[in-house]
Amino acid sequence: MNALANRIGDSVIVPHSFFVRIRFILSTLALVLWALGSIAQGVGPNQQFFPVHDFRNDWLVYDQSYKSYVPFIDEQHALVSSVSFFLDIESNRRYSLLISTRQDGYLFIDAALKHKLVANDWLVLNLDSLYRAYRKPELFLTLHGSPGVEDKLVFIGHQKSATQKDVVVTDTRLSILPRRLSMYTNFFTLCLLFIVAVNAYLFNFHHRAFLRFFNLADLLSVTVRDELFLVNRPLSRTNLLFLMNLGFITAYLYLIIQSKNIDLFLSRALLLRGQGLLDLTLTFFELSFLAFFLLLAKYLFIVTIGGLYRLEEVVNLHFFKVMQSSLIFFTGGTICVAAIAANTAATNTWPSLWLIVPFVGFYVIRLALLYVVIANKAVIKNLYLFSYLCIVELIPLTIGVRFAL
Repeated sequence: MNALANRIGDSVIVPHSFFVRIRFILSTLALVLWALGSIAQGVGPNQQFFPVHDFRNDWLVYDQSYKSYVPFIDEQHALVSSVSFFLDIESNRRYSLLISTRQDGYLFIDAALKHKLVANDWLVLNLDSLYRAYRKPELFLTLHGSPGVEDKLVFIGHQKSATQKDVVVTDTRLSILPRRLSMYTNFFTLCLLFIVAVNAYLFNFHHRAFLRFFNLADLLSVTVRDELFLVNRPLSRTNLLFLMNLGFITAYLYLIIQSKNIDLFLSRALLLRGQGLLDLTLTFFELSFLAFFLLLAKYLFIVTIGGLYRLEEVVNLHFFKVMQSSLIFFTGGTICVAAIAANTAATNTWPSLWLIVPFVGFYVIRLALLYVVIANKAVIKNLYLFSYLCIVELIPLTIGVRFAL
């Protein structure tokens, strides 16, 4: 009887544990089916968006041992509070990015804090606006808040309309290498090779002028040498070729600085035609010719103001020193910027102070050099010379810095 009772007792205990497990599995399955049903009906605030892409399989975390981003794994990264993903905005224009978390958190775009995430609220970001703001085909987004990814929902969605059909959520494959190639990388490499080729041509076919322009000792000299073939003919073919070369270098430096989210002269509107290699190439040549004609306009401006101050004999020397100093500085600056960009992460945003200090310092030093050179060349009152240089150098610099940033 006791054995029978024990069997009956065991038969009561075992099914109870079994049914508890079954009930847990069924409740979990019901929750998953409810979530899938919600996605099928719509996502976002009031389910107003059709899901185009779900980022639940795209999460990345930073691994200290590899010094790189790796795919998120539940067993290894459940306690990580910052998770990231790549957002392809060029291929998803006209859509919206939808983000929701169960707990408060923060959204970082390219390592910069942009939004605070309120628990259980949807953050809706227009991808067209992001495309215009960042001028990049791809952004790197990070969500910081509660550990894990179970409470985070991120979608690319299309707003519903009366005639809109359901959009099927596409499956994505995990990528071991989170850093992807960009058209910017290809463009800057090809553009740098083009500038090197142009300088190689000038070095071989205009060797004498090349050595004169890129001579730092000659630039810093306050006395004019007898070799005046470049000074006396400022608009000769040789000078115009080097002026065009300066335009290429200026445009390249402008674009590479612009790609680091330093907004110059409302430059965010310059690349609205697209981020393809052809679009970037056309923009580069447009900016090169713009810089070329602005430099010619500067010469005409110097001629006009020099005539008013009766400084015709030093106008050409002034313009030559401007070209010489600009070629040396912008060429050196381009080499430094290209080297820094090649050795830093593509998602890094450069502070504008990196641009302001060297450029303003260069123009102030050039202003002092021009004052000494012109004073040594011509007999002129210091007040007239200072007024002349303020009009043609200092005032344009002040206005340029005011409207550049």
